[in-house]
Amino acid sequence: MSEAAPTTTLWRPVGPKELELIKASGMREFPPRLPDQPIFYPVLTEAYAAQIARDWNVPASGSGFVTRFEILKSFLDSYRVEHAGSRAHLEYWIPAEDLPRFNKAIVGTIEVTAAFGETAETAG
Repeated sequence: MSEAAPTTTLWRPVGPKELELIKASGMREFPPRLPDQPIFYPVLTEAYAAQIARDWNVPASGSGFVTRFEILKSFLDSYRVEHAGSRAHLEYWIPAEDLPRFNKAIVGTIEVTAAFGETAETAG
């Protein structure tokens, strides 16, 4: 038996519409970016993802969710960790055209780890 390839845990804050698209994929991939969204931003900590979901997604759409997933470390090796304002705000900047390859590098399923706002019907 061979060892499993090394993975990295990342988080992604999402709103209700993006969560529904993730669910439609069987919790296996993130939806394509919209034309005005040239970059996909997964983040390195659950706390940072929760801050965005709570402080950005809830005011914008009524609810926000934190997702967690494993991705092959070998995929991330070609991208840098970026600071988005402070040392606690660390994220990867994945160009929209790389998102299909990103999704193929996800190991397992995407999980919802936290929900904020009007979440009773949409989180489950």
